[in-house]
Amino acid sequence: MTNGFETWSLTMGLIRRLRVSQRAMERSILGASLRDRISNVEIRRRTRVTDIAQRVAKLKWQRAGHIVRRRDGRWGPKVLEWQPRTGKRSVGQPPTRWTDDIKSFAGSRWIQAAQNRGIWIFLQKTYVQ
Repeated sequence: MTNGFETWSLTMGLIRRLRVSQRAMERSILGASLRDRISNVEIRRRTRVTDIAQRVAKLKWQRAGHIVRRRDGRWGPKVLEWQPRTGKRSVGQPPTRWTDDIKSFAGSRWIQAAQNRGIWIFLQKTYVQ
């Protein structure tokens, strides 16, 4: 279910839909229906599956660190630092970019922080929570 999610911009609506899908899959695994009125906490305890939002956040954080630390001349790190020619975004609330939630958590100097794996792993633990 998490294949390719590390490249998505995570919005609250997307996370909500992922959690609903995960709960439906867990209920299916257990053979329980909504009519059985088993709480989500109990289902999670029985299946012992990690929350999808935490898993996706961890994968995204790891991917961001991996891309930034690359030194083989690929375009990935260059794209992260790219700014449009005009320097402006469209009117209204613009769509969330891939790096927006990483920047909001780690700060605008997150690329420098990702160079140090120890700091990056420490930040990952708090970001995923």
